[in-house]
Amino acid sequence: MEQFVVSARKYRPATFNSVVGQKHITSTLKNAIERNQLAHAYLFCGPRGVGKTTCARIFAKAINCLNPVGAEACNECESCRSFNEGRSMSIHELDAASNNSVEDIRNLIEQVRVIPQIGHYSVFIIDEVHMLSQAAFNAFLKTLEEPPQHAIFILATTEKHKIIPTILSRCQIYDFNRIRVEDAVEYLRYIANSEGVTADDQSLNLIAQKADGGMRDALSMFDKAVSFCGTTLEYKAVASTLNVLDYDTYFRFTDLLLGGDYVNALLEFDAVLTKGFSGQVFMNGLNQHMRDLLVAKGPAVNLIEFTGELLESYRRQASNCDTAFLFGAISLLSEADGKLRTASNQRLLVELTLMKIAALSQKKNSELTLPVEESYPLPSLEEPQIVVTQPVTQPQVVATPQPQVVAAPTAQAAAEVKPEPKRVVVGGGSKRNSISSALASGSITDLMKSVSGNASAEESEDRYTDPQSEKKLQESKERFIAAIVAKHPRFSPAFEKTKISGNTISVEVPSAIMRDDLYNSRSEITEIITDISGISGVVKLDIVLNEVEVKLRPVKLEDRVAHISDRSPLFDELVTALELELD
Repeated sequence: MEQFVVSARKYRPATFNSVVGQKHITSTLKNAIERNQLAHAYLFCGPRGVGKTTCARIFAKAINCLNPVGAEACNECESCRSFNEGRSMSIHELDAASNNSVEDIRNLIEQVRVIPQIGHYSVFIIDEVHMLSQAAFNAFLKTLEEPPQHAIFILATTEKHKIIPTILSRCQIYDFNRIRVEDAVEYLRYIANSEGVTADDQSLNLIAQKADGGMRDALSMFDKAVSFCGTTLEYKAVASTLNVLDYDTYFRFTDLLLGGDYVNALLEFDAVLTKGFSGQVFMNGLNQHMRDLLVAKGPAVNLIEFTGELLESYRRQASNCDTAFLFGAISLLSEADGKLRTASNQRLLVELTLMKIAALSQKKNSELTLPVEESYPLPSLEEPQIVVTQPVTQPQVVATPQPQVVAAPTAQAAAEVKPEPKRVVVGGGSKRNSISSALASGSITDLMKSVSGNASAEESEDRYTDPQSEKKLQESKERFIAAIVAKHPRFSPAFEKTKISGNTISVEVPSAIMRDDLYNSRSEITEIITDISGISGVVKLDIVLNEVEVKLRPVKLEDRVAHISDRSPLFDELVTALELELD
C-alpha cells in the first residue's frame, strides 16, 4: 500500500513559476540570480503558510545548480539531486525555535567557515528566526554583517517586529502577501484535478476563505474534506466538515431581514446555535456578508474575494438591498460585536440586533408601500391646555400694585402703540372640571368635545364665565385663602392683600422666586378656588410683583455709629456727656 503524503508536502512548489500568489517575490529573486546580484543575507517575512520557507529552498537550490535554466534549477545535476534527496551538504536548515541560544549560534558560525563541496554557496536557512534570544542575536551580528564570500543567510519569520533593528539593517527584506482567495481556488482546483477529485466552486471558495490567506492551511482543509466526502466535494458536506456556516445561511438571513421577518430570523438563529456555533462567530460572518453585499453594489466589486457562481449570487442579492439598509445593518452588527464579549446574555444581544435590522427594512418598506390616505395620525396624549385669557411665556414684573384703567385707543393709536404685559393672568375653573368628568366617563369622544368643542373661541370664553363670580369670590375669600395657605404655607405672604375684581383675583408677591413658584402652581390654586367658591366659570389669577428694597446692615464700627446717629439725634450728646470712646 502506497504511503499517503499530505497535499502540503506532495504539492510543495519546486520552481519559482509554481509558487502561488507571490509573483513580486519570485520575479525579484529570479532577476537577482540571472544578473548574479546576490546579497549575503535575506529576510523573508509574512503570514504563516504563504511560501517563505518554500521560496528559500527554491532560491538556495537555484543558486547552487550546476546547469541552471535561466533562473530555475535543472533538477538533474548532482547539487539538485542531493538537495531533492535531502543529503545536500551545501544547504543547511536550522530551526531557531529549538536552537535559540548563544551556543547554537556559535556552532552555526563554525559551520559557516566550511567551504561547500558541491555548488557555489553554503546557504543557511534559519526558520522562525524571531525566536532567537537577545544574546544569540548579538552573537550573530558580526557574522551576518561580514560572512565569507561563499555563505548566504536566508532568515524566515512570521513576526518581523520581534527582530532587533541591527539584524534588519543587515538583510534584504522581502514581505510576503496573504494568498488571495482567487489564487488559492485556482491552485486547489489544480490539485483536485490531479487527484481525481470533483469539487464545485462554492466548496473551493469556502476552503480558501476559511484558510485566511494561508496556502498550507487551505491544503490541510482540502485533505480533511476529501477524507470525509471522498472523490466528490459537495458544498454542504464541506461546510459541515470544516465546522463553518455556509453561504446559504447568510443569504437566507439577509432575505428574512430584508422582508422584516424577524420571527423566522430568530428561529434560524436558534438553529445556528443548535449546530454548535457561537453568537460571535455568527455575527462576524453576517457582518462580513453585509459588507460583501455593500461592495458588490458598486464598482469596487473586485474587493470581494469570490469567484464564479458565488460571486453572481452576491451580485443578485446586492441588487435587492438598499444601501441605507446595508449601512445600518453593518453599523448595528459592529456595535453589537463590541458589546458581545462583556454581555451577560449574548443570545439576547444577538436577537435584539437581528430585530433592529429587521426594523430597518420594515421602516423602509412602510415608507414605500403605505398610501397617504391610509396613514392616520394618532391622537395626542398630552394634557389638554386650560383656557388662558392672556397667555404669557414668562412672569412679568409690575411696577405699581394697582392696575391702571386706560381708555380704549383709536384704531390708529392701537397700530402705533405696542401694549406691554404687566401681569401674569392665568385661568382655570369649570372647564377643568368638565375635562375631569370626561376623563372619568372613559369616553375619548367626550374628552375631545370638552377640550375643543364646536363653538368659537369667543363663545367658549363667554360660556365659561360666571356672572356671579365676584360675589361668590368675596363670600368665600377667607375660606379658599385658608385652604391655599394650609396646603402651601409658603404662599401665605402672597394672599395677605388679596383683591377681587369680577372673576380676577389679584395677589402681591414680595419676590420673583415666589412669583415663579406661584405661577407654576396656578392650575392647582385656581382649582381650589373654584371648588370652594362654587364658581362654574373661569377664574383668573393676577400675580403682581412688589419687591421691598432691603438695605444692608452696617458691619464696621464707624458704620454702626453713623447708623445710630442717623436714627437718634441724641446719641451724639450722650457720647459727649459720658465721654465715651468709640474705637
